[in-house]
Amino acid sequence: MLRAVMTVSPIATIVSIAILSLTACAVVLHVLLKTGLAWRLATDIPNDRSLHTRPTPRVGGWGIVPVAVIAMLIVAPSMWSAAAGAALLAAISQIDDRRGLPVRVRFAAHLAAVALLVASHPVDVPWWALVLVSFLLLWLINLYNFMDGADGLAGGMALFGFGAYAVGAATSAYPLPMLSAASTAVAAAALGFLLFNFHPARIFLGDAGSIPLGFLAGAFGYWGWADGVWPIWFPPMVFLPFIFDASITLLKRLLRGEKVWHAHREHYYQRMIQAGLGHAKNAWYWYAIMALGTIIANTALSWSPVMQWCTVGMWVIVLGCMGIGVDARWRRFMNTAKHTK
Repeated sequence: MLRAVMTVSPIATIVSIAILSLTACAVVLHVLLKTGLAWRLATDIPNDRSLHTRPTPRVGGWGIVPVAVIAMLIVAPSMWSAAAGAALLAAISQIDDRRGLPVRVRFAAHLAAVALLVASHPVDVPWWALVLVSFLLLWLINLYNFMDGADGLAGGMALFGFGAYAVGAATSAYPLPMLSAASTAVAAAALGFLLFNFHPARIFLGDAGSIPLGFLAGAFGYWGWADGVWPIWFPPMVFLPFIFDASITLLKRLLRGEKVWHAHREHYYQRMIQAGLGHAKNAWYWYAIMALGTIIANTALSWSPVMQWCTVGMWVIVLGCMGIGVDARWRRFMNTAKHTK
């Protein structure tokens, strides 16, 4: 039925997918909260590394992932490997949320999902290029998890990022309606989750949500590149605020010889909150950055390759300047706190 409607009225189909996905996710999460199941599935207990102060259910993935997977199987059945990978990672991550799993088990699941995706939809490029892309996909899975630490942040990145995918897949020189429809479903489901996650959050995303979302961000980006919908710079550009924060923070900790797998509060978004910005203002600040980046990325799709890469470089410089500003504010905050003790 959806395919028939899409043929007649693509816009009506996209709107229908968005409404259904948003509603389905919101209803699932509402039921989990009202029945108390949310607390039994997985609960985040605050510790000295947390930015929140009260126990909160970590069940956002229970709303987003099933909706995304079912929508993909209906509107984009050829993307079954992306749906299967997301479902696998959600299941493994839910076990990890509840009981904890060794790093090797989690990484094996990440690797299996990426391998399935690349093997099912290969690109005619040298083998080393596929290895590099696969590594970047693995990094995106994990960095999305690292960035899930503030009210409204990861859900907002999903809303803007997959929304940009939906627009890009529909309006590029080689549009791909199924990718646009699947991206719309994920973006709308993320909005349904944000109804419960914006400050003060009643539900957190949890690993069962952040890990599959990171995978789908990479999988959809890979699919669009493989089918010529967009150039290889487009997916990283869309999610660059997350990629920049997580990558720079990891690099700083590596240079200091710290154990990068340990929890911490050194991300830019964490320091912004700790320095007094607050969860709500922090989210709106990042939304503005996300929105600007996705608008620029989609606009640049119609430009020459040289202009496109120059735009990417300029956006990296802009984010770098913002990072320098956050670091400067953090140093002032720490100096003030030190002198007032």
